[in-house]
Amino acid sequence: MERVRDLSELPKAHLHLHFTGSMRPGTVLELADKYGVRLPETLTEALTGGEPPRLRATDERGWFRFQRLYDAARSCLREPEDIQRLVREAAEEDLTDGSGWLEIQVDPTSYAPRLGGLIPALEIILDAVETTARDTGLGMRVLVAANRMKHPLDARTLARLAVRYADRGVVGFGLSNDERRGMARDFDRAFAIARDGGLLAAPHGGELTGPASVRDCLDDLDAARIGHGVRAAEDPRLLRRLADRGVTCEVCPASNVALGVYEKPEDVPLRTFFEAGVPMALGADDPLLFGSRLAAQYELAREYHGFTDAELAELARQSVRGSAAPEDVKAKLLAGVDDWLGAPAV
Repeated sequence: MERVRDLSELPKAHLHLHFTGSMRPGTVLELADKYGVRLPETLTEALTGGEPPRLRATDERGWFRFQRLYDAARSCLREPEDIQRLVREAAEEDLTDGSGWLEIQVDPTSYAPRLGGLIPALEIILDAVETTARDTGLGMRVLVAANRMKHPLDARTLARLAVRYADRGVVGFGLSNDERRGMARDFDRAFAIARDGGLLAAPHGGELTGPASVRDCLDDLDAARIGHGVRAAEDPRLLRRLADRGVTCEVCPASNVALGVYEKPEDVPLRTFFEAGVPMALGADDPLLFGSRLAAQYELAREYHGFTDAELAELARQSVRGSAAPEDVKAKLLAGVDDWLGAPAV
């Protein structure tokens, strides 16, 4: 049997992790009990049984079901201490998986009603991130994401707020939810506000719809990173464009399979992207619902796509280069990748 290195010890950056979706199953169950929240039966069974719920979001009914489960989990977050717990546990999980830098993605409007409003919600989140980063040693920052199911004016408000808190830990601006709704160009002004304020543009695209949504992110939003982006594999010219521009795609293999974007792990176009020279940052997306965290995404690349340790090390480097981490942090992580690769396999 070929000797391999431990992927949980490979230094890497985690650039695609959603706030509520980062929660531990046990935490959701504890908070639901604390606040008397009645979770959907399918979610409770999944959280107690250790198996992720069966999800298929390639049709609108499936996406609605996915969102219903997500919203139920979010409703368990009601107090600042719940936010602090979520952030700390997310950091602990990432550290276990070898992450040295985490950019956690959040739409603070989703938490505002229970946390005293939009600004208090974001400040509570940023305080939790700052405290956790200091206590754990994990580099952590926040990517504020607008919801494409809401009005573009809401996104502009969020963009202005994100820029206002750029010196408190906000490093990027995103656009999430069902990409079949809300055209990218409708949010161009919000992204212009974010970019003008020095934030990295990282909208979702190329997951539930095809290559056109990736092109829209590039053309209309001037994206520096793409959340998912995997459907670009269907357009060789688009792949070349991504490679030439050095746009990092935040690829989430387990999520792609769980939501029915691809039938099997081997169908996710990791090798296609890698050989085309498109930078990738593997991400866990929503571990709460998809059942696997960061290191497991690298395991999928190894097991189903035949990535060697040298290639996995390059994937880790790409995640670091695509991050908003300070240059000294990047240098330390990249040196760690070299050390990991230089160590003997076991």
